[in-house]
Amino acid sequence: MRHLGFAIGLSLWVGAAGALELEESRTYPAEAEQSVLRILSTADVDVFEPILAAFQTKHPAISIQYDVASSAEVMRGLYDEGVEYDLAISSAMDLQTKLANDGFAQSYSSEATDGLPDWATWRNQVFAFTQEPTVLVVSKQAFEGIALPKTRTDLIELLRTHADIFDGRVGTYDVRVSGAGYLFATQDSRNTESFWQLTEVMGRLNAKLYCCTSQMIRDVADGTLAIAYNVLGSYAQSRLKDTPGIAIIEMDDYVSVMLRTALIPSNAQAVPESGLMIDFLVGLSAEPDLVRQTGLPAVEALREDEAPERRPIRLGPGLLVFLDTMRRETFLRSWVSSMEQR
Repeated sequence: MRHLGFAIGLSLWVGAAGALELEESRTYPAEAEQSVLRILSTADVDVFEPILAAFQTKHPAISIQYDVASSAEVMRGLYDEGVEYDLAISSAMDLQTKLANDGFAQSYSSEATDGLPDWATWRNQVFAFTQEPTVLVVSKQAFEGIALPKTRTDLIELLRTHADIFDGRVGTYDVRVSGAGYLFATQDSRNTESFWQLTEVMGRLNAKLYCCTSQMIRDVADGTLAIAYNVLGSYAQSRLKDTPGIAIIEMDDYVSVMLRTALIPSNAQAVPESGLMIDFLVGLSAEPDLVRQTGLPAVEALREDEAPERRPIRLGPGLLVFLDTMRRETFLRSWVSSMEQR
């Protein structure tokens, strides 16, 4: 198995010093530009573009600069590099909470944000606008004659029993570089005692580690992976709905539900425009066609009590627990040790 290597003493979000590392960048000019809204986001362009287009239809004088980076890179850029953006959108709720807690976010309130449930906003600085379950994505071809797993206990037993089939064909997040992956992993460790067993089994099977959901989805679709664990269900549904031979599984024991959030950085310049975008985002439940087009389920569209196995990750100071330096170092050390099991 590859040697993982790590620098546990460093902050989760601190990478190599230097410019912000963007994955995508796109500009959407307004017909009669009066202002520019600069957005730093973890959401891929192809997912978020319909939202940007609909927003510009409503606000045709606002040009948009939309830059995409990993959740850890978004945190590093805003927290350590002081990059200037007007809005930060991220799937890593804990890192967004950390930004607000440490003074890197501006307060904002409106009739739209006041309508959010208490668990979907924090201190009038962090605002949730989607609820997205994490899922297991599998290639059915690899499961010929094998029952699909329904729980994490099933998954552990399956991987142990059929190691020859799944060796090198299981994918999950590299929690050292993925902020969302770290969030999901720490939530798993809270929700089930089997988390560390599953991590050790994946390590023995030479699991492939990823920064992003989109890359895992791609590798399941092309057969490189048989299983991808803790994938964002919204991305899986939108990108694999027409792909034959793929199963998207919400596990019966529990399903972590991530809230995608937005905040206005403390150094934002186009603050009124940021507020307009936040209002538009938190109002997605009133745009069912847009929700279907993007595959991003709006907050109001998914009640907390809709299914008992669903475990929404709540906004609030509890998310800061695993960002404590000592707690984070201990967790990452244990995770690397588990992944190095043979």
